[in-house]
Amino acid sequence: MRFATRTFLWSFGPIALLMFGSFWNVEKLVQLTVRDGIRTSLRHTQESIAYVRARSEVQNSRFLRMAGENASLKAGMQLLRAEPRNPEARLTVEDQLREISETLGVDFLLVSSPDGKPQAGVMRIGEQFVKMDMARIQPPRGGFFTSESDVYQIASTPINQAEENLGTLTVGERFALSGLNTPAVLLHGGKVLKSSVPGYPEPAIEAALSGCPANGECELKLGGENYLLLPMQNAPLGNGYELRSLQSLDSAARPLQRVLQNVFLITGLGTLLAAIILAVLCSRSIVRPIAGVVARLRETEKTGLLPEFQSDSNTIAVHEIRQLTESFNAAGRAIRDARDNLHGAYVEFIGSLAHALDARDRYTAGHSRRVSDYSCAIARALGLADDTVEEVRIGALLHDIGKIGIADSVLQKSGKLTGEEWALIQQHPTIGRRILESVSGFHVYLPTVELHHENWNGTGYPFGLQGEAVPLAARIVHVADAYDAMTSSRPYRSAMNREDALRILQQNAGTQFDPAIVPVFAGLLAPELKSPAAVEDTDAALRSIRNLNSAIIGEPRRPEGALA
Repeated sequence: MRFATRTFLWSFGPIALLMFGSFWNVEKLVQLTVRDGIRTSLRHTQESIAYVRARSEVQNSRFLRMAGENASLKAGMQLLRAEPRNPEARLTVEDQLREISETLGVDFLLVSSPDGKPQAGVMRIGEQFVKMDMARIQPPRGGFFTSESDVYQIASTPINQAEENLGTLTVGERFALSGLNTPAVLLHGGKVLKSSVPGYPEPAIEAALSGCPANGECELKLGGENYLLLPMQNAPLGNGYELRSLQSLDSAARPLQRVLQNVFLITGLGTLLAAIILAVLCSRSIVRPIAGVVARLRETEKTGLLPEFQSDSNTIAVHEIRQLTESFNAAGRAIRDARDNLHGAYVEFIGSLAHALDARDRYTAGHSRRVSDYSCAIARALGLADDTVEEVRIGALLHDIGKIGIADSVLQKSGKLTGEEWALIQQHPTIGRRILESVSGFHVYLPTVELHHENWNGTGYPFGLQGEAVPLAARIVHVADAYDAMTSSRPYRSAMNREDALRILQQNAGTQFDPAIVPVFAGLLAPELKSPAAVEDTDAALRSIRNLNSAIIGEPRRPEGALA
């Protein structure tokens, strides 16, 4: 993405985000306000319904008491109680119940014995009252009651004669949601019995209500529209019945949302247009001078040197950008000087480390330098990049730095090493890594220092890595190190001649040493010994190595628990 585009987006983007965020927050605030208003309205509606119901129940209780004092009904109850199996007695009570039902305008009447067992009852079906099947009906004393597909709201009153209880009179009316001034549903055990919500079948309403808690507020989605559900808490129903009122939040908020959308559209378009113009002007005043600076900086990719900028007022009109280029020029000069000084100190430090290590033992004097020279020759023969050759050179100089941590009595011992002394010697790659890993800029040499004693067949140390799991630089140094060690005198043996050392390297190629590096090294040091077959083997090894990705110079793969 172009710098000018990014500058424009950074100038315009925050304004647009802030504006849309503000609009979104306002819209959400309006929705919350509407929902709170709907909740309040529904609660008031419920309180009104509860008040009307309470007054109605008081009035109905008076009618019930009057019906319970009916002398004819009491006489019939006494007769039925005396002769419970007499059909004539039951028919007399049913006739009296029909008369009371027509007078009170109720939908069914039922009388029960003092122990609550139904004895006789009539129910309105159409315009007629028919007797009830006492074996199939057992209504409660109050609340709601379901018979067939009808739901009845019932109440009961005792029938007493003097101090004696003759039974109970139960009165019921069909319950209709049409009397409520808000959409509502009647549920029993989670199943919808009746609904006054227009446009939605009862199964769809029941599925939408399945996720709502019992007797609690709930927001649900019905037919893609959000509804607020409130229980009729002021109207206890009992027997597992629930009466809940619904109100569409979207329908209530839709008119206000339309007004808000129109206001937001007009305001937003005007604000966006102004923000675009302002962002374009600001981005142009910043991008042009910075683009010139960036173009000059890209030229440094070829040379690697920081450029000098012309920071006069005729070249750069923006004062801040001019100050930036002047500061950059000063910083660039300081960086170049510091880099030159650091490079010199760095080279001297590397040389000092190698000399300090070799100076501990007259037998190993110059060992690190020779191993470095051999390793560089191999790396160049393999066609590695100059930067990689330099990494191999310094890694070879430092490959035995860990021997600083090994006692002279072990390093210079003329006799055979014990098992403990040999284990101590094997720690010098790990010690070397510990010494160098805390030095900034030395991380690229750590694999060479730590892994130059790993063998091609996995029998080396410290990790027993195998094949190309060992970085190429460490494999190169391994060959050079072994050759110089064999051709140098040590306290415990004399130096080998060159031919014997080369023969041992060749014999161990593919087991201890990389089989592709040994012939390259042999070809570099003994051209007079090369036969046509040896030349062909050397060329094949060079082609194989040159095809390797030089990235394997990087960090090795370590076994679990290895030193980091």
